[in-house]
Amino acid sequence: MPNWRVFLILVLCLATASSGRGDQPPSSDADAWEAEALRHFLAILRLDTRNPPGNEVQVVDYLKGVLEPAGIEVKVFARDPNRPNLVARLRGNGSKRPLLLMGHTDVVTVDETKWTHPPFSATRAGGYIYGRGSLDDKPSVAAGLMTMLHLKRSGVALDRDVIFLAEASEEGNGPFGINHMVAEHWPEIDAEYCLAEGGSVVREGGQVRFASVTATEKIPHTIRMVARGVAGHGSVPLQSNPIVHLSQAIARIAAWRTPMRLNETTRAYFDGLARLSPPEDAARYRAIVEGRDVEAVQNHFAAKAPLFHALLRTSISPNVITGGYLRNVIPSEAEVILDIRALPDEDMPAFLDRLRALVDDPAIELLPAATGNGRPAAPPSGLGTEAFAVIEAAHRRVYGVATLPTMMSGATDAAQVRARGVQCYGIGPMIDREDAAKGFGAHGDQERILEAAFLQFVRVHAEIVRELAAAR
Repeated sequence: MPNWRVFLILVLCLATASSGRGDQPPSSDADAWEAEALRHFLAILRLDTRNPPGNEVQVVDYLKGVLEPAGIEVKVFARDPNRPNLVARLRGNGSKRPLLLMGHTDVVTVDETKWTHPPFSATRAGGYIYGRGSLDDKPSVAAGLMTMLHLKRSGVALDRDVIFLAEASEEGNGPFGINHMVAEHWPEIDAEYCLAEGGSVVREGGQVRFASVTATEKIPHTIRMVARGVAGHGSVPLQSNPIVHLSQAIARIAAWRTPMRLNETTRAYFDGLARLSPPEDAARYRAIVEGRDVEAVQNHFAAKAPLFHALLRTSISPNVITGGYLRNVIPSEAEVILDIRALPDEDMPAFLDRLRALVDDPAIELLPAATGNGRPAAPPSGLGTEAFAVIEAAHRRVYGVATLPTMMSGATDAAQVRARGVQCYGIGPMIDREDAAKGFGAHGDQERILEAAFLQFVRVHAEIVRELAAAR
């Protein structure tokens, strides 16, 4: 029997003993616990909640049908009846502020022709579970569900309320999920700490290397760069051609290495990597932390490790170009969409002023996009909190590895929660670092999770919550 399953049986037995309800244990053995967790996970994966249109009501109805019969308080909040949010609560004695568990029920859309296994089949094959949402973010939904069931069945006394939020509309930062909850129902989810998506336990070459916990994330800003000129016949090239102006501006932006800046999270991340890595890589990470030979290291990152390059700065990526409609017509307008991912403390008005100065072209205007902005900036969650210490200890016990605080280059709904003062940490299941490049990662055409990794995550999630919430 794997060590983690032995540990699971021990945890469940201790939970039963401490609750004084040995006649009604949450699960008397690991097999029953795993079977229940897997059953719920597969059922949720098979619900087509691609966004758009979402239809997250399917998951909310499923969760409600499990939680309410278990005697757990459930409320539903919806701006759109097809896109509701579920809030389940277990009440503590109030000596500590609540703990919020978050998971989003929508998933990104799919091109079904590219999937070997149908994207909403939850196919089990070769030790993996395939399906859209198998990584992003239905493991968090299933783990939240199982944690609430575990705490309720064990009868453990709680020092703090435990709140489970299954939220809609995370993909694309829509108005129906966390934005609705923060604006209209904040008291229902207000908390001291939050566990959300974003972290993982990283395995490489079959070896577990470290656990990452997201303590902050970059803030997305979408900018339209619009060039205007004079329309004309393509047989007579014009200096005012907007496509030419736009191309020159894009080239200047691509050549601009925005300023490098570390924060508490990224400094701890690279320092931790230096302790865990082979000598050549470790030297690069230490150079970044210590400010030595940073240009040479950044050149290496840009070519060989673009994620690290992006974590060091506010980044700009020109991702969509539009302009022109006939081969022989010079258009009067062209534009490019810039995907800007800002460091949490970036002064965006000043940054955009520097960008305009770099472009330095009166024919070009920088404008905010109608959509794509909206996640607020917030200070990173602290690394010296009770919650971070509990997460770190759980990872060490279960996986035997160190925990590195991480800044996500992407964006999640934890941003809205952090902006309200909640210390929010992204945790997640074990993943193979090689999977993303093969198309098996989040948003990929063969998104998958190791079945054993999912079951480990459910247990670790419940263990962390119990440690943070149970009465002393």
